[in-house]
Amino acid sequence: MARATNNPATRQRRKKVLKQARGAYSGRHRLFQNAKETVMRGMAYAYRDRKQNKRNFRSLWITRINAACRLNGISYSRLINGLDIAGIAIDRKMLSEIAIHDAAGFKAIVERAQKALESSPDATAKRHVASI
Repeated sequence: MARATNNPATRQRRKKVLKQARGAYSGRHRLFQNAKETVMRGMAYAYRDRKQNKRNFRSLWITRINAACRLNGISYSRLINGLDIAGIAIDRKMLSEIAIHDAAGFKAIVERAQKALESSPDATAKRHVASI
Protein backbone atom coordinates (compact mmCIF):
# COMPACT_ATOMS: atom_id res chain seq x y z
CA MET A 1 0.00 0.00 0.00
CA ALA A 2 1.29 3.48 -0.85
CA ARG A 3 2.36 5.84 1.88
CA ALA A 4 -0.35 8.41 2.61
CA THR A 5 0.71 12.03 2.88
CA ASN A 6 -1.23 15.08 3.84
CA ASN A 7 0.21 17.14 1.02
CA PRO A 8 -2.74 19.52 0.39
CA ALA A 9 -2.92 20.63 4.04
CA THR A 10 0.86 21.06 4.29
CA ARG A 11 0.95 23.13 1.10
CA GLN A 12 -1.95 25.24 2.37
CA ARG A 13 -0.19 25.91 5.67
CA ARG A 14 3.00 26.94 3.91
CA LYS A 15 1.18 29.15 1.43
CA LYS A 16 -0.54 30.92 4.33
CA VAL A 17 2.82 31.71 5.96
CA LEU A 18 4.38 32.81 2.65
CA LYS A 19 1.39 35.07 2.01
CA GLN A 20 1.86 36.70 5.43
CA ALA A 21 5.56 37.24 4.65
CA ARG A 22 4.77 39.23 1.51
CA GLY A 23 6.84 42.38 1.30
CA ALA A 24 9.80 40.94 3.22
CA TYR A 25 13.24 41.18 1.64
CA SER A 26 14.89 38.45 -0.43
CA GLY A 27 14.40 34.85 0.77
CA ARG A 28 12.35 36.02 3.73
CA HIS A 29 9.28 35.99 1.50
CA ARG A 30 10.31 33.10 -0.78
CA LEU A 31 11.76 30.38 1.45
CA PHE A 32 9.37 28.78 3.92
CA GLN A 33 11.76 28.44 6.84
CA ASN A 34 12.93 32.05 6.61
CA ALA A 35 9.41 33.28 6.00
CA LYS A 36 8.11 31.44 9.06
CA GLU A 37 10.77 33.10 11.23
CA THR A 38 9.91 36.51 9.79
CA VAL A 39 6.18 36.06 10.33
CA MET A 40 6.62 34.82 13.91
CA ARG A 41 8.84 37.75 14.80
CA GLY A 42 6.51 40.19 13.09
CA MET A 43 3.55 38.87 15.06
CA ALA A 44 5.48 39.16 18.32
CA TYR A 45 6.34 42.78 17.51
CA ALA A 46 2.73 43.50 16.55
CA TYR A 47 1.47 42.10 19.85
CA ARG A 48 4.01 44.09 21.86
CA ASP A 49 3.42 47.31 19.94
CA ARG A 50 -0.35 47.17 20.35
CA LYS A 51 0.33 47.62 24.06
CA GLN A 52 3.04 50.25 23.56
CA ASN A 53 0.80 52.25 21.25
CA LYS A 54 -1.61 52.91 24.12
CA ARG A 55 1.27 54.10 26.34
CA ASN A 56 2.68 56.35 23.61
CA PHE A 57 -0.66 58.03 22.97
CA ARG A 58 -1.32 58.64 26.67
CA SER A 59 2.13 60.23 26.94
CA LEU A 60 1.39 62.44 23.92
CA TRP A 61 -1.95 63.57 25.38
CA ILE A 62 -0.32 64.43 28.72
CA THR A 63 2.40 66.45 26.95
CA ARG A 64 -0.22 68.42 25.00
CA ILE A 65 -2.35 69.06 28.10
CA ASN A 66 0.72 70.19 30.05
CA ALA A 67 1.67 72.66 27.30
CA ALA A 68 -1.87 74.10 27.27
CA CYS A 69 -1.88 74.25 31.08
CA ARG A 70 1.34 76.26 31.17
CA LEU A 71 -0.21 78.77 28.77
CA ASN A 72 -3.07 79.14 31.26
CA GLY A 73 -0.79 79.52 34.29
CA ILE A 74 -1.23 76.14 35.98
CA SER A 75 0.77 72.92 36.03
CA TYR A 76 -0.55 69.63 34.66
CA SER A 77 -0.57 67.91 38.04
CA ARG A 78 -2.49 70.76 39.69
CA LEU A 79 -5.03 70.75 36.86
CA ILE A 80 -5.64 67.00 37.22
CA ASN A 81 -5.90 67.38 41.01
CA GLY A 82 -8.34 70.27 40.60
CA LEU A 83 -10.49 68.31 38.16
CA ASP A 84 -10.55 65.40 40.60
CA ILE A 85 -11.63 67.66 43.48
CA ALA A 86 -14.26 69.37 41.28
CA GLY A 87 -15.63 65.97 40.30
CA ILE A 88 -15.05 66.55 36.59
CA ALA A 89 -14.45 63.16 34.97
CA ILE A 90 -12.86 63.80 31.58
CA ASP A 91 -10.22 61.56 30.08
CA ARG A 92 -6.87 62.79 28.85
CA LYS A 93 -7.65 62.14 25.19
CA MET A 94 -10.68 64.45 25.26
CA LEU A 95 -8.86 67.02 27.38
CA SER A 96 -6.06 67.05 24.81
CA GLU A 97 -8.53 67.51 21.93
CA ILE A 98 -10.22 70.38 23.77
CA ALA A 99 -6.83 72.00 24.42
CA ILE A 100 -5.95 71.83 20.72
CA HIS A 101 -9.26 72.79 19.11
CA ASP A 102 -11.09 74.90 21.73
CA ALA A 103 -8.78 77.19 23.70
CA ALA A 104 -11.69 79.05 25.34
CA GLY A 105 -13.29 75.80 26.47
CA PHE A 106 -9.99 74.57 27.90
CA LYS A 107 -9.56 77.86 29.75
CA ALA A 108 -13.02 77.40 31.31
CA ILE A 109 -12.05 73.92 32.46
CA VAL A 110 -8.82 75.28 33.96
CA GLU A 111 -10.76 77.99 35.81
CA ARG A 112 -13.16 75.39 37.26
CA ALA A 113 -10.19 73.29 38.40
CA GLN A 114 -8.47 76.33 39.98
CA LYS A 115 -11.69 77.31 41.78
CA ALA A 116 -12.00 73.77 43.14
CA LEU A 117 -8.37 73.84 44.31
CA GLU A 118 -8.88 77.17 46.10
CA SER A 119 -12.07 76.06 47.85
CA SER A 120 -10.62 72.71 48.94
CA PRO A 121 -9.24 72.82 52.52
CA ASP A 122 -6.84 70.01 51.64
CA ALA A 123 -5.25 72.01 48.83
CA THR A 124 -4.75 75.17 50.92
CA ALA A 125 -3.04 73.16 53.65
CA LYS A 126 -0.69 71.66 51.10
CA ARG A 127 0.03 75.09 49.60
CA HIS A 128 0.78 76.48 53.07
CA VAL A 129 3.22 73.67 53.84
CA ALA A 130 4.93 74.19 50.48
CA SER A 131 5.46 77.91 51.10
CA ILE A 132 7.13 77.46 54.51
